Amino acid sequence: MSKLVVVGAGSMGLAAAYFALQRGHQVEVFEADDRPGGMAAHFDFAGLSIERYYHFVCKTDQPTFDLMAELGISDRLHWKSTSMSYFIDGRHYTWGNPIALLRFPLLGLVDKLRYGLQMYLTTRARSLDHLELVTAEDWIVGGSGRRVYDLLWKRLFELKFYQYADNISAAWIASRVKRIGRSRKSILQEEIGYIDGGTETLIGALAAKIEAMGGRIHLSSPVQRVEAANGRVTGVRVGGELIGADQVIATIPTPLILKMAPDLSPAAQQRYRAIRNIGVVCVVLKLKKQVTQNFWLNINDANIPIPGVIEFSNLRPMAERVVFVPYYMPHNHPKWGWSDAEFVAECMAAIHRINPDIGDDDLIASHVGRLTYAQPICEAGFLAKIPPILTEIAGLQIADTSFYYPEDRGIAESILLGRQMAEAVT
Repeated sequence: MSKLVVVGAGSMGLAAAYFALQRGHQVEVFEADDRPGGMAAHFDFAGLSIERYYHFVCKTDQPTFDLMAELGISDRLHWKSTSMSYFIDGRHYTWGNPIALLRFPLLGLVDKLRYGLQMYLTTRARSLDHLELVTAEDWIVGGSGRRVYDLLWKRLFELKFYQYADNISAAWIASRVKRIGRSRKSILQEEIGYIDGGTETLIGALAAKIEAMGGRIHLSSPVQRVEAANGRVTGVRVGGELIGADQVIATIPTPLILKMAPDLSPAAQQRYRAIRNIGVVCVVLKLKKQVTQNFWLNINDANIPIPGVIEFSNLRPMAERVVFVPYYMPHNHPKWGWSDAEFVAECMAAIHRINPDIGDDDLIASHVGRLTYAQPICEAGFLAKIPPILTEIAGLQIADTSFYYPEDRGIAESILLGRQMAEAVT
């Protein structure tokens, strides 16, 4: 059995540690943050424990169900009928089921039928491999028509991916459609899951199990360097101290790997450098009033500079109304340097336009979280860009959320990849 060091205590790192311990390895986890969980970690939001970045569960998330069963917390998962809508040029439009599509007044009948068929076939598809070299724009326009793309998708892409919007992978977008499309109670009703107490319930149970099995989790302990000799990993350096190890699994964002693993060859470093990321500024608002009855609201309005609003309290029951507003943007975007107050003011102005009954006096509390490397840019043909998880340095595995492709970031994908990496430890 090996002595394993896991770099990063997000859900993927914790899963890798847990499954490695099951296989008999000695495991230590090092995390730069003061708490485990990564993007699934919680914070104290004026007395409410909630995720920094919202998470939800879909009915296809089998790795999550399996792990929760192993940890004895399956009874903490609940399902909720949810809905979505569009806000287009000052008006709300119900969305998310065939009747809403047929009643939607901004598309002609042919466009509606084409779009409904394309989304249905995507939800039922066994494989999305045929979309690997296709852009999302070409896929949607080819299947549903230019009017559908311009009205329902174009602005969402532009406000999330900016200069990269024209080359987003169709396989990546289609996998998101497929995941949500399969999480339904019926053809007319979407059904999404939440965990009692939020993702902290799962992260806490997993961390406790790791320590009960003999693993150690070191918080506020950033790894400075992965050490190697003669082509094999020898350990990691933390606080100037060498922690010896036979195997290392790194689960932090790939842009940070270049500084941490300088012994990688120039060719390997270039592959990691070629994976581009954008950041996120996530505004969380606690309000006195409900904004809409929807879990998510897509926005296509020239007067609102955000692509959507996630009303989390319409999924997970809580006393106050809680809304997430994620701003994805490149690091060179002028807004990246905005103050927290500027983001909150813009969000409240947008929410007032969405629901004129809500004013600044309805704001109870706000929080602005920032993550430099939040979203990998998955362009057409992205699969060929992903480096091997098993690196050229023997005993060193590297992966982050870009390795979930074509799936998007999620707890289930983290658990699945963490298990695979643990099984590769020799």
